[in-house]
Amino acid sequence: DSTATLDESALTGEPLPVRRAPGEALRSGALNAGAPFEMRASHPATQSTYAAIVRMVEAARLSRAPFVRLADRYALLLIPVTLALAGLAWLISGDPLRVLAVLVVATPCPLILAVPVAIMSGISRCAHRGILVKDGATLEALARARLLFLDKTGTLTTGHASVLSVESAGSYSQEQLLRLAGSLAQSSPHLVAQAIVEAAQGHGLSLERALEVQEQPGAGLCGVVDGHAVMLGGHDYVAAATPAVPWTEGMLRRMAYEVAGASFIAIDGVMAGAVLFSDRLRLESPRALRLLRQAGIRHIVMLTGDRSEAAQTIGMAVGVDEIRAGLSPAGKVAAIAQGKSDGTRLMVGDGINDAPALAAADVGIALGAGGTSASSEAAGVVLLADRLDRVAEALRIARRSRGIAVQGVMVGMGLSLLAMLLAVAGYLPALAGAIVQEVIDLAVIGNALRALGAGWRERAAPALTGEWIDSLRQEHAALLPLLERLRAAAEGLDSTPPAQAREELAGLVEALQRQLIPHEQADEDRLYPQLAQRLPGEDPLAALSHTHREIFRLAHLLERMSADLSGDAKGSSLAEIQRLLLRLDTLLSLHFAQEDELYHSLDRR
Repeated sequence: DSTATLDESALTGEPLPVRRAPGEALRSGALNAGAPFEMRASHPATQSTYAAIVRMVEAARLSRAPFVRLADRYALLLIPVTLALAGLAWLISGDPLRVLAVLVVATPCPLILAVPVAIMSGISRCAHRGILVKDGATLEALARARLLFLDKTGTLTTGHASVLSVESAGSYSQEQLLRLAGSLAQSSPHLVAQAIVEAAQGHGLSLERALEVQEQPGAGLCGVVDGHAVMLGGHDYVAAATPAVPWTEGMLRRMAYEVAGASFIAIDGVMAGAVLFSDRLRLESPRALRLLRQAGIRHIVMLTGDRSEAAQTIGMAVGVDEIRAGLSPAGKVAAIAQGKSDGTRLMVGDGINDAPALAAADVGIALGAGGTSASSEAAGVVLLADRLDRVAEALRIARRSRGIAVQGVMVGMGLSLLAMLLAVAGYLPALAGAIVQEVIDLAVIGNALRALGAGWRERAAPALTGEWIDSLRQEHAALLPLLERLRAAAEGLDSTPPAQAREELAGLVEALQRQLIPHEQADEDRLYPQLAQRLPGEDPLAALSHTHREIFRLAHLLERMSADLSGDAKGSSLAEIQRLLLRLDTLLSLHFAQEDELYHSLDRR
């Protein structure tokens, strides 16, 4: 008789857990994200959602046109040209030895050796970077990709709920709310509850053990933490036990605008705040799409089973060209079929519902680290590293390998053609032709082996060590509480009593000068010169350095305005300071996001 809380992201693209009422039909492939529950199988396995998706994968595979290999196309030219030149030699001389010389130097090795060596070298290079390419035909097709389809949940986003912010209704600070909510959330197996616990631990908060905990599966839970009666859960669950407050209506509107979920918090029977959460964008997603465009992708389409509002938010954030939301697995297959005339199609996904689309595309790429086995089996390429930017890297390796293969074919066949013409004219006897043929073979095979290594651009930008990357991320994580304190001051200064505002502002200014400014100055003086050596361009970090200077200017201005704030703190003075705080908060949020993306791009693990 209890409700079930399920993670259906692999089936529908909805990243947040959903509640299913007693008697409601469930689909195979979903994961239990809440308390145990009883269910009854109503259909045999052959009629399940998972079995239907498997059948769809097989149908998509059979409907895909066969791919013509590179060597096969050039072989159609080599054979008739060789026979024609051999016939010409016979007509000119009537000498069978001259015909033999033509046939000896007509080496097919640029096709039967150089092309496979280059392609297999590319596959080996991909494997070295955590990219599993299943066969040479897939690598060749990948090199020709022009149209990219992307799943949203788990591909462009992390695929699970992450805490965005903690919002206070006024009586408690954000830190207090997070500590109480995290202490209570420890008692629940719910995915959102675990995300709240991780956020609290990430802020270095000491969590207490909750007493008298009672949980209503899928709705929320309540208990006693530090002598306070705490409730944590959905709006309906918490609002039913607390008096209505105007703050709640504003928070619900904000949730709708930002396409976010929330766990509301009540303390001692009063609505106290909320923890906002959503499926965060992957750190590397915007850069990965820029790299894919640089690698030759002309059009990017996002396919998702999620709601249109959530899809629009993510799509605009990463910069896709087209968004198609609310799609079933069959709808994704149909969308890929429509793009057949636009060139070689590439599909990237990770869920069970992506498997048919991965099989239908010319090349399917599955995120194997966090994806499902169904998607990995349907795809021709599997990313063993959980990073979307490896798709662009696979595309670059494939294009370079194919380019080297084509280069070997053209040079090898050109040299063979020249040798054949010399043999036709009688200047190259059969024995010398055999030696020339071996030299040509060795040259094109040696050239093909270049695909094993990185291109000059990759060698020119050495990566940072993993330890260094981790230390930079830890420095940013240590500053997050200060940034949240700055944001809270910027948003709430106008509603704070003047005496309290002066005190909080003085403490904030002191913390900025003690923690933030030395960090940014150290980045400017020591870190950026070392990063500049690893990036192309004359001054690759000019924009970030300019941001540093603006941060220093605004922090100094805030210090002066805080010191000049009169004892009776007029509203106009506080309004000016609040505008300055909002500017500094926006600038720091953008600056930290840019630095995080930069550090991530230099992490080659």
